[in-house]
Amino acid sequence: MNVIVIGGGVAGAASAIALRRIGVEVTVYEAYAEPAGQVGSFLSLASNGLRVLRSLDVLEQVQEAGIDVPDQRMWSSSGRLLGDVPRGRLCGDKLHSVTLMRGALVEALRAKALATGAVIVTGERLVDAVTTEEGVRAVFASGRMAEASLLLGADGVWSATRSLLDSNAPTPEYAGLYSISGIADGIETEAGIFNMTFARNGAFIHLAAPGGRVWWSAQVACPAQPELSLTDEEWLRRLAGLYRHEQAPSAILGATTELHRPTLMHRLDAIPVRHNDRIALLGDAGHPVGAGQGASMALEDALVLAQSLAAEPSVAAALSAYEAARSARIAKMVKAASDNRDAKTTGPLARQMRDLVMPVAVRLFYEKATAWLYTHDCGELPTSRTGGDSQVRSA
Repeated sequence: MNVIVIGGGVAGAASAIALRRIGVEVTVYEAYAEPAGQVGSFLSLASNGLRVLRSLDVLEQVQEAGIDVPDQRMWSSSGRLLGDVPRGRLCGDKLHSVTLMRGALVEALRAKALATGAVIVTGERLVDAVTTEEGVRAVFASGRMAEASLLLGADGVWSATRSLLDSNAPTPEYAGLYSISGIADGIETEAGIFNMTFARNGAFIHLAAPGGRVWWSAQVACPAQPELSLTDEEWLRRLAGLYRHEQAPSAILGATTELHRPTLMHRLDAIPVRHNDRIALLGDAGHPVGAGQGASMALEDALVLAQSLAAEPSVAAALSAYEAARSARIAKMVKAASDNRDAKTTGPLARQMRDLVMPVAVRLFYEKATAWLYTHDCGELPTSRTGGDSQVRSA
């Protein structure tokens, strides 16, 4: 059996590892020349995603590339502590959340995929996918064609695979938030704490990073889609004005030495078709969630899909089993992500109510409310049967 994976990011690289572990031949086609490296900002992995990394035998590499973040504190705009909880886990779980640059995570996963014998081809953009009697044929913008038993769309929120699978598939819409992040120096910040401030104009996240630096991210509430072509100096001036009421964010912005490219945050209506008999979607291509769970959900997808292929008698049966195993959990996560996004765009009265209720709610209900998410364990794959030479090719 051979599989084509479209997209070499987190979902694509993780699925390549999982599929090689069950003996499947895998070729990953990535549109960008280099999808890893210093691309994007930081992301977090919760305990459910870290268990998948352990099953894929890449947990230690990811932990070494990131920051151990055992705890999370939530703050009001005035600086009042609203909640102090374990970060991405339940109390007592020794598998601490890891925060790392997206590029570092992709690099670790790609290295593992190559070590297991996956082939990665860069600079190839999918333009068509045709189901045949034997499987599926992928057509790329360069004119290259490839055939396989199965095609997996792991190509993100703007997935080309999704629209080829279903011409009526929904398209992403701006969600009323944009994100911009950076690095500050000279700000004293307690290590191991993921700080989230519910500011007047959106959430502000910061944590201590190696070398006395602070990683930060502003998730700005903005009903109208903003113009993204401002200079770094213009962005910092804008953010300084937006967060002038919040002491910690204001100080961090004033000490910023490096700014990352701003990105729009999107929502996507429920996707009615996530697979047919030969094509399936993984990660953000099938269900963009955010809320600190985008990467972890993509990792879960990769593992469960490989388990389904190993257990079922045909590709069609495996994809049906994969959908059955993931649909309810994904639907619940999408709802949680929507609630999370709404909490960052509330008005003055809603903010006051949240500041009153949240300390009590966190203390009494946090563990019960998040157990379904953080205690989830996708299990293991069959014993590895793979090996082989790593191969990276450019179009």
